Amino acid sequence: MAQPDSKKIFFENLSGAGKAIAVLTSGGDAQGMNAAVRAVVRMGLYVGAKVYFIHEGYQGMVDGGENIKEATWESVSSMLQVGGTVIGSARCKEFRSHEGRLKAAHNLVRHGITNLCVIGGDGSLTGANLFREEWSGLLSELVEQGLIEADAIQKYSALHIVGMVGSIDNDFCGTDMTIGTDSALHRIIEVVDAIMTTAQSHQRTFVLEVMGRHCGYLALVSALACGADWVLIPEMPPEDGWEEKMCQKLSATRSRGTRLNIIIVAEGAIDRHGKPITSSFVKDNRAGMKRLNIIIVAEGAIDRNNKPITTDFIKDLVVKQLGFDTRVTILGHVQRGGTPSAFDRILASRMGVEAVLALLETTANTPACVVSLCGNQSVRLPLMECVEMTQEVQKAMDQKRFEEAVKLRGRSFENNLKTYKLLAHRKPESELPTSNFNVAVLNVGAPAAGMNAAVRSAVRVGISEGHKMFAVNDGFEGLYKGQIKEIKWADVGGWTGQGGSLLGTKRTLPAKHAEKIADQIRQHNINALLVIGGFEAFLSLLELLTARGKYEEFCVPMVMVPATVSNNVPGSDLSIGADTALNAITTTCDRIKQSASGTKRRVFIIETMGGYCGYLASVGGLAAGADAAYIYEEQFDIRDLQANVEHLTEKMKTSIQRGLVLRNENSNENYTTDFIYQLYSEEGRGVFDCRKNVLGHMQQGGAPSPFDRNFGTKISAKAMQWISKKLVETFRQDEGRVFANSEDTCCLLGMRRRALVFQPVVQLKEESDFVHRIPREQWWLKLRPLMKILAKYKTSYDVSDSGQLEHVVHNRPKESDASVAM
Repeated sequence: MAQPDSKKIFFENLSGAGKAIAVLTSGGDAQGMNAAVRAVVRMGLYVGAKVYFIHEGYQGMVDGGENIKEATWESVSSMLQVGGTVIGSARCKEFRSHEGRLKAAHNLVRHGITNLCVIGGDGSLTGANLFREEWSGLLSELVEQGLIEADAIQKYSALHIVGMVGSIDNDFCGTDMTIGTDSALHRIIEVVDAIMTTAQSHQRTFVLEVMGRHCGYLALVSALACGADWVLIPEMPPEDGWEEKMCQKLSATRSRGTRLNIIIVAEGAIDRHGKPITSSFVKDNRAGMKRLNIIIVAEGAIDRNNKPITTDFIKDLVVKQLGFDTRVTILGHVQRGGTPSAFDRILASRMGVEAVLALLETTANTPACVVSLCGNQSVRLPLMECVEMTQEVQKAMDQKRFEEAVKLRGRSFENNLKTYKLLAHRKPESELPTSNFNVAVLNVGAPAAGMNAAVRSAVRVGISEGHKMFAVNDGFEGLYKGQIKEIKWADVGGWTGQGGSLLGTKRTLPAKHAEKIADQIRQHNINALLVIGGFEAFLSLLELLTARGKYEEFCVPMVMVPATVSNNVPGSDLSIGADTALNAITTTCDRIKQSASGTKRRVFIIETMGGYCGYLASVGGLAAGADAAYIYEEQFDIRDLQANVEHLTEKMKTSIQRGLVLRNENSNENYTTDFIYQLYSEEGRGVFDCRKNVLGHMQQGGAPSPFDRNFGTKISAKAMQWISKKLVETFRQDEGRVFANSEDTCCLLGMRRRALVFQPVVQLKEESDFVHRIPREQWWLKLRPLMKILAKYKTSYDVSDSGQLEHVVHNRPKESDASVAM
């Protein structure tokens, strides 16, 4: 099969021969740790190294014996979808002592281990670095005690450390997302969505406490994802008098007829005087609210004087002030449990492979590093720089330098907080600017989960900027039919968790109806357009841009936000809706594989959506542990199919008894899903049998994932701010109207590598394959070799984008990230 053309490392050149790598998980468990362990083991074995499990974390390293076992390829089968860590994790006091580390060094030397991959939090990684610094001295002591031979000092002269951060709190500086965070957000949002459905009929307030004793990330992002009315986090304690302001906010929301309120509180929240804020305090001070209020409390929320703010405190407050029945839900360890999300599996798999590469490239002078994610790129950061920055955050909080603490958390965290404040707290009419501009929002193309969150964000940011917002039903078809109406702040309440498109969406393009659309824009005095959709939305903006020469009504700022499950929009690495579809694919594949548990050997052929874009099949295959994924971008023939069958036949002769093959719906017009199913069935006869499944539109349905809710919210907010800027720039005072006819006033806002970028749509034409409706270059093709390596295929691996050692203070460009999404 064709491979991306760039610098590559081939199997025979990626030599780990003679090296021994050990992997351990330490501290609190996190979903996705098993995916990381699996990737380290398989990549290590792939390059010829010996790989060892260290069971029970540092305790197992100190105790030795059966806790240190050599790993095999089969020993990590069927663990990708399992939560927690199957090799165990434990906090070890003994390792903190010199004597404990001496025992650990002895046990590693006995197995010839000098490469250590540690998956844990900052405490675990700090311990690993100390162990590395003491290594030569520990070996000298072991020689003096006669426990090892003298030549061992030279043979095992250096201990190499690479860390991966496994923590649901996302409290480690230097990485956009830690392993387990996205899965924990899934658990929180599942609970919030369930509470919303059961409590719609009751006049109740709900106070939710989430984990994060020293970091409010889970509370903040879950508040964004569910549209919470109030959030309390340790990094930014509320100002004095917050109790009255919160109750006024909840009461005002109720008076507008909304049936739902949410308050999220961090686990150990305190106010600015150090006074605990508990859930029962809020309950006892509640009166005159909308039908349902949910308050989410971060585990470590504090006030400005470092006093804890707890769910009980908030509960008492709401009951006392507002007199309404209030309920408290403390999520606890539910957030740590369950199956890892697609994002966490992909993140952990990529980081595990990157960790092995880092260990192979390390020298005696290379500092211990952490492999992490910035945007959609792997990066390597000096471990202790990250640890010191993380500790600096806590120091700032202890010293009540809260604004600095927020900045130290990184641009992602800071941007989340700004966006939440912008969307959750409506300014009084008297404080709103008056722009006299009308902005229309519409969805175009197929529905995608997260579209509604994007519309909500656009409407509320637009209103905050002083614009009058208009909603267009059914895309451009609705626009030329005049299905346009003003949309208010309260109209979009509760939209973040809704799947599909509440505005309605059609694939109709505007060119055939340009005159009617121009008439409607003129009648409603529309000064700007925000289009949320997929490839049809991209084509629509190109058509409107061309039509500017004939219709001046189209000479207004126009911006597109990519939203499609296919993730096939030029100019953006990610689209709203793709993450939800990936989770649907991953969950379904897990269930399908489980259905064969205890049966004879079986291979499943799964067809995914995506048109001609193989993103869902490829990345879904990586997340689900597929053996192959057939896509249009990487052409295949009968020889490739036969090679895959032979590979699976060999695999089935081991203890592995289930295979998974994904096929993109338009990967090949002749090698259909039925053809591949029949081929595998015939060629695998006597070794395995086959089943097929076409996933269909279930990939488009369901509630949006936390990632898609937040990506839609934040990218749409940025798009509206761009519109506001362009409206001011293009307003002609002498004519009293907006006139925008330059290329840079018709843009697509997309995520490129590490940043959100506005790109004129006309400049994206050369990057587009209009026949097959895909970008000509797609970043995720570089992930395909990972899937093949982890499925035991010998293949080339592109390392042109492999992580290079950076420094924490320099690794964030403006508006970086997957942080854009999370």
